[in-house]
Amino acid sequence: MVADEPTERQLRVMPWWLVLVGLLLAAALGWLVLDLLLTEADRASQPDTRATLRIDAIRTGLTVVAGTGGGLALLLAARRQWITERAQRHQESVAARDQTHRDRVQAHAESVAEATQRQQDRQSTAAEHDAAERRLTELYTRAVELLGNDSAAVRLGGLHALERLGQDNPGQRPTIGAVLCAYLRMPAPDDQPRETEVRRTAQRVLTRHLRADDDAYWPEVVLDLTGATLVDFDATGCTLVDANFTATAFTGTTTFAGATVRGRLLLGAATFGDVVFDGVAADGEVLLDGVRVGGQATFDGAAFTDGLSCRRSIFAGHTSFRQVTFGQPTSFDATRFEDATTFRQAVFDGALSMEHTEFGRSANFHAARFTNMALFRWTVFGAEALFDQARFTDAANFGRARFHSMASFRDAQFSRPPQVDQARAVVDPGHRWPTGAVVQQLDDEWLLLVDR
Repeated sequence: MVADEPTERQLRVMPWWLVLVGLLLAAALGWLVLDLLLTEADRASQPDTRATLRIDAIRTGLTVVAGTGGGLALLLAARRQWITERAQRHQESVAARDQTHRDRVQAHAESVAEATQRQQDRQSTAAEHDAAERRLTELYTRAVELLGNDSAAVRLGGLHALERLGQDNPGQRPTIGAVLCAYLRMPAPDDQPRETEVRRTAQRVLTRHLRADDDAYWPEVVLDLTGATLVDFDATGCTLVDANFTATAFTGTTTFAGATVRGRLLLGAATFGDVVFDGVAADGEVLLDGVRVGGQATFDGAAFTDGLSCRRSIFAGHTSFRQVTFGQPTSFDATRFEDATTFRQAVFDGALSMEHTEFGRSANFHAARFTNMALFRWTVFGAEALFDQARFTDAANFGRARFHSMASFRDAQFSRPPQVDQARAVVDPGHRWPTGAVVQQLDDEWLLLVDR
């Protein structure tokens, strides 16, 4: 807003008689001066002097009249100049106010036009968004309808349609991932090879977009496959964020080799044929409580930063934890390893608990490192128990353990004497007990280990 200019004082018109009065005053003044001078001139004694003074008096009187008239003329000229300048200022002020008004009108018009354009743009954008959303909804609905078709070929088409929709529309990826997981969680019909192929395809669609080093990576997808049935599930190199496979039935060969786990990985009560966890890097807790592995299981080179819980599980085939790094407390309590099991060169940075664990065949802890407490109480070693060159930098407890075959602690290092109270071992000439262990003969078959 422009501040209003101060109101000018109203211009008054000079009346004509005022000029006449001025002229009369000038004449009167001149006459008065002339009269005074002539009176003084008449007082002169000499006629010549008197004549000269009278002439000077007349000249002076005329001069006064002329000067007074000139002064009046000068005042009138000054007033005329003041009026002219005031009129010029008035014209300029009026022109400025007119220009300001025109600028305000123009700015208002431009503001209205801009607001109108913005409104039109918003309406256009909203219309385009609504059209795009309707199109996405139609495509999504159509793809889901295809996924529910009775024909396996049509269902495959629905899977690929959903994948293409997710690839083109990142905002739809979490929903599409949830739909695919829900499809896999549905009960699978028995003895239907075509449905098996559809499910394999759904698995591949999910895992194909979980590899962070791929341009097709979908970081928004979280797997929830609780209770699903998966066939030859391959998550090699995938990035799994809070993935849930609780009570999932894995058939065939399952692999998580080289996978990166962020958050928790839940596999409790899952069943496997053969399973591969080689090279897995997990920064969250991994839960394998109650799993059943019917074939081989390998975890070689994996790293479980936040620990591993594998309680009350069964591993029926050969199991390998070679060179695995366990971070936070790790538990294999009440787990049964029915075939040969190796923890060769494994590193336990957190506490280890293997209480009531059973090894049906050889248990190999060669060169394993235990940097925290290691509990093997009530552990049953059904075959060789090999702790050669193992290193225990904290307490080790083998109380009430059972060694049904040769036990070897050759070159094992203990920071403090291990606790072996009431541990028992079959008589075997190959035993190599820790230095200082006290071994007593119970009978012809069993030995008793006691603490000093």
